[in-house]
Amino acid sequence: MIRLDSPSTEYTEALGAKIASLLKGREMIAMFGDLGAGKTAFTRGLCAGLGITDGVSSPTFAIVNAYQGKFPVYHFDMYRITNADDLFAVGYYDYLGTGVIIIEWSENIEEELEPDCIRVTIRKTENENERIFEIEGLDEYADVLC
Repeated sequence: MIRLDSPSTEYTEALGAKIASLLKGREMIAMFGDLGAGKTAFTRGLCAGLGITDGVSSPTFAIVNAYQGKFPVYHFDMYRITNADDLFAVGYYDYLGTGVIIIEWSENIEEELEPDCIRVTIRKTENENERIFEIEGLDEYADVLC
């Protein structure tokens, strides 16, 4: 596991862009963290790193936002998802293997995550702008990310 401290939103976005440079186009990135932890900021940076210039926002009500850059990106918000029927209803399974899948609130669908997904846990600190990142699944790139 890689552990990083982010002092700012800008750093969080830059971290997302660094990770984007490592992707091959069919990864699943499962994000875990409280409301306001920085999941969407991380996703903005990742998308920017893939050449996506569209405004990236949390798909809270849409459930999924699709973007096209170097690869197709499907950004899910699973906050309101409670079971496999909900996943079928939003077409989740149809997206698997077709691009980069980024999932906010992955804790709500833990049993439906791909076993080899990249896991990104973001924790708030006492400082309003600082975050702690724990990244699993990219250990071989620790020297690039740190």
